[in-house]
Amino acid sequence: MHKPLPFRRLTFVLILLAFFTAGCAGQKSPSTPQAMTKQEAPIYKGTITGVSEKAKTIAIQVGPETKAETMMLRFDAKTTGSESAKKGESVTITYEMRGGDTFALTIKPNFAKLPEGVSEIKTAELQTLLDKGADLLLIDARPESRYAQSHLPTAVSISVEKLAKDKAALLPKNKEQLLVFYCGGPT
Repeated sequence: MHKPLPFRRLTFVLILLAFFTAGCAGQKSPSTPQAMTKQEAPIYKGTITGVSEKAKTIAIQVGPETKAETMMLRFDAKTTGSESAKKGESVTITYEMRGGDTFALTIKPNFAKLPEGVSEIKTAELQTLLDKGADLLLIDARPESRYAQSHLPTAVSISVEKLAKDKAALLPKNKEQLLVFYCGGPT
């Protein structure tokens, strides 16, 4: 004949069973590198549209030109790179939320990385080439709306979007001709 377990022993077994099925025994410590990596801070990439030293705020325009939004952030003594926060500068800002406010953590300028075989040309060097009548094609890579507002004399409009779509069909047949692209800044 089977004897019933004493009440205390039965309670202990039930508690252990509960831990094994749903409690701490079911939780595993992170073992994969992905689970152990720190989550990166969110970022805004765009152009600074305003800075107020008095209010300690930065306005940054993000998104494509036709759908751009202006985001407001605060900055403080913990913000690094605040010297890069100048109106008109293209920057990347990492930020965090503190008490309902968005605070900039880091502000870094965005610089273009030139592809292999491409070199930068300074304004004075371009002027010298134009004065000498060098065989070159001057290309305004800004959006067509910006080109329509104003552009350098002799420049043709080939926006980055248009170049990505139509590629080599837009370029001259003479493959020896020097191509000089310009845009709105160093980014």
